[in-house]
Amino acid sequence: MAPPPAVPPAPPEAAAAPELPSENPGLLNEIGRMFKDSKSILTLPSFKGFGESTDSLRLNSIVKGRVACPRAPNGAPDCKAASDRLCQSKGFKEGKSLDTDAAQSCSAKAMMPGYKQEEGDCTTVNYVTQALCQ
Repeated sequence: MAPPPAVPPAPPEAAAAPELPSENPGLLNEIGRMFKDSKSILTLPSFKGFGESTDSLRLNSIVKGRVACPRAPNGAPDCKAASDRLCQSKGFKEGKSLDTDAAQSCSAKAMMPGYKQEEGDCTTVNYVTQALCQ
């Protein structure tokens, strides 16, 4: 009988597997690294200390109310003065009117039944109802 086969020789060790790079050099990885390393405008600003800076920089605010516009010397309504008054009542310095309203204001006698209205019995009053304050 034939001698038992000898232990088969061990297969040669496979060449060491190539070491994988720690980062994938693909396009998405490069874009991600660009954003991570950049100091561009796309990065979000830090809001640390935001509350402290609001004292020195007062933001615009829209306020609502109802203030009558006084008559200017030429007879037109002066709604700039009314918007300033509306903003000052809310603690701001000045304002610009965003929304206005107008209403008819009549004397009591003009509302009595049977009274024939005359010119000057009713006037149009303009109001600032919303203002952008600074």
